[in-house]
Amino acid sequence: MKKPNIKTYPLNIIIIIAELFITGLLLTIILSCNSSNQNKFSENIKSSNTNQIETIDKGIGPINNVVLNHPVNKEMSAVGKKTFEAKCSACHKMGKRFIGPSLDSVTARRSPEWIMNMIINPEQMVKENETAKKLLMEYISPMANQSLTEEEARSILEYFIENDNNS
Repeated sequence: MKKPNIKTYPLNIIIIIAELFITGLLLTIILSCNSSNQNKFSENIKSSNTNQIETIDKGIGPINNVVLNHPVNKEMSAVGKKTFEAKCSACHKMGKRFIGPSLDSVTARRSPEWIMNMIINPEQMVKENETAKKLLMEYISPMANQSLTEEEARSILEYFIENDNNS
């Protein structure tokens, strides 16, 4: 039996350890890239593919379907802005977190029905709607019911849409 060469034996071990380290590093990189790309891919499918049948969170309340104006109804939006400033701006600001969440891009995050149901029916929403429950946990303070009508809530929604379109 041939004795291992003492000079090459430690070098072989070093090479094997280096190969294992590099292989492990490459696997980690590949797996982490793949999972983040997969998450982005999944998010894109959820947000961009409207032909797929998926559950849209419409909230809890009287609003089941909202027909949006295209283009935005400027008169309705102006009424909505005044109503928002009078009834909502004590807790909500555009562009910054306050007592409640920032409402910039709210129409990209929530369905029109959800927004109107949250305005009209905040007590039941925070009890029964998962998204509203999470917001309550994050902001601690429940949204006050301002006793707004469906028409007032619709005008506020129109204001949000116009604001988001101009952002």
